[in-house]
Amino acid sequence: MIRRFLIATIVATLTCAVSAQEAKLKIATVDMQELFKQYYRTNEAQKQINVERARIQKDNNERMAKIRDIETALGKLGKSLEDPTLADSKKQALYKDWQMQQQEGIALDRERREFLQRRNQMLNEKMLQRMKGILEEIRKLVEGHAKGENFDYVFDKSGLSTSQVPFLLYTKDATDITAVLLKDLNKDAPAESLPAAGDPAPELPVPTP
Repeated sequence: MIRRFLIATIVATLTCAVSAQEAKLKIATVDMQELFKQYYRTNEAQKQINVERARIQKDNNERMAKIRDIETALGKLGKSLEDPTLADSKKQALYKDWQMQQQEGIALDRERREFLQRRNQMLNEKMLQRMKGILEEIRKLVEGHAKGENFDYVFDKSGLSTSQVPFLLYTKDATDITAVLLKDLNKDAPAESLPAAGDPAPELPVPTP
């Protein structure tokens, strides 16, 4: 009987200890998507990327203009070759010219495609590294704030599983620290660097396999 009483006492003590430990837990939530999108440095990075994309597009358009000029010239040569009154010697010369310009157009278009692929790939890699750096900066701020406020856990409420279902479906008595952290992130932001209403929101970078 004494043994049963001791066992019951130990179980009750352990239960109380676990309950007390759970009661002491401080839990917070944060929206990492919101912090990333509203951070002024993310907006600055996005603007720089847009400038570089526009520069790439400008170069591509110039290359396309040259190719279209060649296509126009080829069309005129093709019509000339259809002239039944054209002498054979003249027709052969025009056909040779047509072949040369066609090969030049093919080469220029291949070069244009390779240029576009190469430049876009370089820009995407640069963007990924830049955005990952910003995310790491935000993560460190979250970690520092959590330690300063003595939180036991901080959950990202914007995180999604592979099936696009939020990881965090419910938390009791959790403190949302998103607004506090966003204010801290943008405290020294130049007015022109803050994201404006209607601006396309930058996406969180997806690691390459």
